[in-house]
Amino acid sequence: MPTAPGPRTTGATSPLRDRGDACPGALRLHTADDGALARVRIPAGVLTVRQALALADASQRLGDGSLHLTSRGNVQLRGLATGCAGELADLLGAAGLLPSPRHERVRNIVASPLSGLDGLGHADVQPWARELDRLLCASEAALGLSGRFLFACDDGRGDVATLGADVTIVAAGDADALLRLGADDAALSVRAEDAPRAALLAAEVFLDSAGSRTWRVSELPGGTAELTRNVAHRLAAEGVRGRLSAVAPAAGSAPAPGVVAGPGGRTSLSVLAPLGRLTGAQWRLLAAVAERGGSGELRLTPWRGVILPGCDGPGADLASAGLITSPASPWLGVGACIGRPGCAKSLADVRADAAAALGPDFSGLPVYWSGCERRCGHPHGDRVDVVATAHGYDVCVRGERRHTGVTAPSELAATVAAARTTAVTR
Repeated sequence: MPTAPGPRTTGATSPLRDRGDACPGALRLHTADDGALARVRIPAGVLTVRQALALADASQRLGDGSLHLTSRGNVQLRGLATGCAGELADLLGAAGLLPSPRHERVRNIVASPLSGLDGLGHADVQPWARELDRLLCASEAALGLSGRFLFACDDGRGDVATLGADVTIVAAGDADALLRLGADDAALSVRAEDAPRAALLAAEVFLDSAGSRTWRVSELPGGTAELTRNVAHRLAAEGVRGRLSAVAPAAGSAPAPGVVAGPGGRTSLSVLAPLGRLTGAQWRLLAAVAERGGSGELRLTPWRGVILPGCDGPGADLASAGLITSPASPWLGVGACIGRPGCAKSLADVRADAAAALGPDFSGLPVYWSGCERRCGHPHGDRVDVVATAHGYDVCVRGERRHTGVTAPSELAATVAAARTTAVTR
């Protein structure tokens, strides 16, 4: 039970949900201008080599041959042929990527991708993510969650705790974890062994109190104070200790590309995909490197990258294939939605324009290019937004509009570079 005042009230207003959740999945495909789209949930981003190759096969046989990484560490297959849903389900099921077809859209779990690899953090949270996924797939109530509802398992470094998850569990030592609801600055302290179960119970309590028209914790009118109290009561009723505790601000960041040192001389390799897109050849090369590295595992990150545990080389072959293996890459920090021609709502080919605006090796605020004001797939945190409009591009820094209607390529490149630089130095 809480022993201190509840979390602050945010005053959030619940948006009007006048239709069902249309979030795509692996079995519920979305129709785009470039064909059907499937979003395959990969809890904690963890894939075996066999599963990775199955995704490549599915994309090659049924889609455009590419694999697109999302901001939740999932995989999207695009350009899928009409009527391929059954064959796609068979391919994914045979690879173990659909342990519960009924739950496939709610298996949204991110986890600290370097947890257990680099010696940082308070605990290895990969076991948490696996157990949470198992519990989620066994929960009948969880079927009511929106495909947008997100769980995060943070090992204490604060990386995925910044991603706006609905339910976050954070390692707070060898024996404790913090259960956080939405973005509030208070949490419930639970035993580490109870963390996955507590996260699922919190989601089930949310469903009981929110109703079918509220999909995210951030949409709760009045904030999360009442939800936190209800979760504390539910935990107590289930024999789980839940004590109110303050939450320190999360300060972690995405893994930098390159070799990652770990305990005992063990290393891993962090690789990023330009604009989150991998060709079939690049994806198969990653799988081959993962197999050679000895772990047989790939970890997809919410920053559209891949961690290859156990790899001990600089990844020269990966760099030659067009992947980002160094912090000096001009692609570092550059993201974009799919844009034209894949999206009918997009007003520009943002990926081509982002490539044309690349400068020399650069470090600064991330920049995200969007084909319209919806800004689909945009990252969390401070960034430069480049948004296509009917009159050119608008450039915003940390949400503040700085330039409007920029059209000339050279002017656009200079404007974006200046925005990224001045935003950091101010």
